[in-house]
Amino acid sequence: MIEVKNIIKTINHKTVLDNLSLTFETGKIYGLKGRNGAGKTMLLRAIAGLIRLDSGSITIDGKVLHRDIDFPSELGLLIENNNVLPEFTLRKNLLLLAKIRKVASPEMIDATIKRVGLDPTDKRKVRQYSLGMKQRAAIAQALFEKPKLILLDEPTNAIDIEGVKEMRRIFEAEKEAGATIILASHNPEDLSILADQVFNMEEGKLV
Repeated sequence: MIEVKNIIKTINHKTVLDNLSLTFETGKIYGLKGRNGAGKTMLLRAIAGLIRLDSGSITIDGKVLHRDIDFPSELGLLIENNNVLPEFTLRKNLLLLAKIRKVASPEMIDATIKRVGLDPTDKRKVRQYSLGMKQRAAIAQALFEKPKLILLDEPTNAIDIEGVKEMRRIFEAEKEAGATIILASHNPEDLSILADQVFNMEEGKLV
């Protein structure tokens, strides 16, 4: 359960989150809809603990972000400028990340890479990937530790039509496994097919 309560964030004298209150329940997919600059990505960043709020609070499973915890404990994140290191293979990226929490085994990593349609034995560096492959790699990074909270910013960008269907099936499977997913997308099909509830945002507010 995530409770976003009266959060405000101002950047360069512009209010990007404007007294926003939302609740996200476990085991559901939520969609965030709105134009560029509506506040969707900033809300994802706030829930991920990547920015500090001017006021208000975000509570995750009873723990207040930046008071009781610095970041959500089990978080999968795909957000703009996602840091899959370009000079390593995808498998090397995930093996390095796995050393932090020591949750994912090499077998889990290989299975996740295959699951998103990539090859764990591929020796190419991530910088050599096509745009669609890089997006699949970012999705693999978000999912490989089987997190309870998954935040996805435009996850189907640059992926072909069949790949988009494949990714949607993966997200639905994560929901069925008990994850809470918050998805920001300009693709109305992503939201209509996947989301249990859609929040429309404009200028940092719900509309």
